[in-house]
Amino acid sequence: MAGSRQSVQLTEVEIEEFLASQMKVQVATVGPDGAPHLTTLFYVLDEGKIVFWTYGSSQKVRNLRRDPRVTCLVEDGVDYFELRGVSITGKARLVEDYDEIKGIGSRVMARMAGGADLGELGEDLVSKQAHKRVGIVIEPDKVASWDHRKLGALPGQG
Repeated sequence: MAGSRQSVQLTEVEIEEFLASQMKVQVATVGPDGAPHLTTLFYVLDEGKIVFWTYGSSQKVRNLRRDPRVTCLVEDGVDYFELRGVSITGKARLVEDYDEIKGIGSRVMARMAGGADLGELGEDLVSKQAHKRVGIVIEPDKVASWDHRKLGALPGQG
């Protein structure tokens, strides 16, 4: 099985390209009762790391203040032979400097808008939102990846 698992792993370059091509990440934090708390957010890459912003009063931020452990999943595909993804386990670093939060927010909003210039109205919106938000940088400890497009057939079918 090890050969099979290795055959679908993404290279570092493929991981970077895949993460750059996607927009949404599923983020799991540890809830107060120890259960996973799962949310989906829009993100950007910063030096290969997943970065996003969210409301400072959100459950995920409360969870991360208590326990910075996090798992992130970015995935794509519908059919079995199209499935690909990257799972990142690590620690979340909270960004609380207003200018840094505003920068993260501007990049996320621009990415959500397909790279369009959001103009003065968009800048005003980001500026107002940044006071209520926290930036989060995912510091990876472990990365797992898969790309079933690399498979020629179902296991056991040759």
